[in-house]
Amino acid sequence: MNDFNPLYLLYGYLIIINIVTAIVWIVDKIRARKHHRKHRISENTLMGLAAVGGSAGALLVMLLFCHKTRHQRFLFGIPALLIFHIILVGLIVFSV
Repeated sequence: MNDFNPLYLLYGYLIIINIVTAIVWIVDKIRARKHHRKHRISENTLMGLAAVGGSAGALLVMLLFCHKTRHQRFLFGIPALLIFHIILVGLIVFSV
Protein backbone atom coordinates (compact mmCIF):
# COMPACT_ATOMS: atom_id res chain seq x y z
CA MET A 1 0.00 0.00 0.00
CA ASN A 2 2.60 2.50 -1.12
CA ASP A 3 0.90 5.65 -2.39
CA PHE A 4 4.16 7.55 -2.95
CA ASN A 5 4.69 8.54 -6.56
CA PRO A 6 8.28 9.52 -7.43
CA LEU A 7 6.90 12.18 -9.74
CA TYR A 8 5.86 14.10 -6.62
CA LEU A 9 9.57 14.85 -6.07
CA LEU A 10 9.82 16.28 -9.57
CA TYR A 11 6.67 18.36 -9.13
CA GLY A 12 7.83 19.63 -5.74
CA TYR A 13 11.25 20.54 -7.13
CA LEU A 14 9.72 22.44 -10.04
CA ILE A 15 7.36 24.37 -7.77
CA ILE A 16 10.16 25.33 -5.38
CA ILE A 17 12.73 26.26 -8.05
CA ASN A 18 10.17 28.40 -9.90
CA ILE A 19 9.15 30.24 -6.73
CA VAL A 20 12.81 30.83 -5.81
CA THR A 21 13.60 31.98 -9.36
CA ALA A 22 10.66 34.39 -9.42
CA ILE A 23 11.67 35.88 -6.06
CA VAL A 24 15.31 36.34 -7.14
CA TRP A 25 14.23 37.95 -10.42
CA ILE A 26 11.84 40.31 -8.58
CA VAL A 27 14.59 41.28 -6.12
CA ASP A 28 16.86 42.09 -9.07
CA LYS A 29 14.11 44.17 -10.68
CA ILE A 30 13.61 46.14 -7.45
CA ARG A 31 17.35 46.74 -7.21
CA ALA A 32 17.44 47.84 -10.85
CA ARG A 33 14.72 50.41 -10.22
CA LYS A 34 16.56 51.77 -7.21
CA HIS A 35 19.83 51.96 -9.15
CA HIS A 36 21.70 49.60 -6.84
CA ARG A 37 24.08 48.42 -9.55
CA LYS A 38 26.59 47.28 -6.97
CA HIS A 39 24.08 44.90 -5.38
CA ARG A 40 22.40 43.58 -8.53
CA ILE A 41 22.11 39.86 -9.14
CA SER A 42 24.34 38.71 -11.99
CA GLU A 43 22.79 37.78 -15.31
CA ASN A 44 24.55 34.43 -15.09
CA THR A 45 22.75 33.71 -11.81
CA LEU A 46 19.39 34.74 -13.28
CA MET A 47 19.92 32.58 -16.36
CA GLY A 48 21.29 29.73 -14.27
CA LEU A 49 18.18 29.60 -12.09
CA ALA A 50 16.06 29.47 -15.22
CA ALA A 51 18.25 26.73 -16.69
CA VAL A 52 17.93 24.41 -13.68
CA GLY A 53 14.14 24.40 -13.91
CA GLY A 54 12.99 27.91 -13.05
CA SER A 55 12.18 28.99 -16.59
CA ALA A 56 8.43 29.36 -15.93
CA GLY A 57 9.06 31.64 -12.94
CA ALA A 58 11.60 33.65 -14.91
CA LEU A 59 9.25 34.09 -17.87
CA LEU A 60 6.39 35.10 -15.58
CA VAL A 61 8.51 37.84 -13.99
CA MET A 62 9.79 38.92 -17.40
CA LEU A 63 6.25 39.43 -18.64
CA LEU A 64 4.69 40.90 -15.49
CA PHE A 65 7.53 43.25 -14.56
CA CYS A 66 9.13 43.83 -17.99
CA HIS A 67 12.43 42.63 -16.56
CA LYS A 68 15.28 41.73 -18.95
CA THR A 69 13.01 42.10 -21.96
CA ARG A 70 15.57 44.19 -23.88
CA HIS A 71 18.26 41.53 -23.67
CA GLN A 72 18.26 39.08 -26.58
CA ARG A 73 19.83 36.40 -24.38
CA PHE A 74 16.82 36.47 -22.08
CA LEU A 75 14.15 37.34 -24.63
CA PHE A 76 14.85 34.17 -26.62
CA GLY A 77 16.69 32.05 -24.07
CA ILE A 78 14.04 31.93 -21.36
CA PRO A 79 11.17 30.81 -23.65
CA ALA A 80 13.52 28.27 -25.27
CA LEU A 81 14.39 26.89 -21.84
CA LEU A 82 10.71 26.72 -20.93
CA ILE A 83 9.92 24.73 -24.09
CA PHE A 84 12.85 22.41 -23.33
CA HIS A 85 11.65 21.93 -19.75
CA ILE A 86 8.07 21.19 -20.85
CA ILE A 87 9.32 18.56 -23.31
CA LEU A 88 11.69 17.08 -20.73
CA VAL A 89 9.02 16.84 -18.02
CA GLY A 90 6.57 15.39 -20.55
CA LEU A 91 9.06 12.69 -21.50
CA ILE A 92 9.70 11.87 -17.84
CA VAL A 93 6.00 11.81 -16.90
CA PHE A 94 4.96 9.63 -19.82
CA SER A 95 7.86 7.21 -19.45
CA VAL A 96 7.12 6.42 -15.78
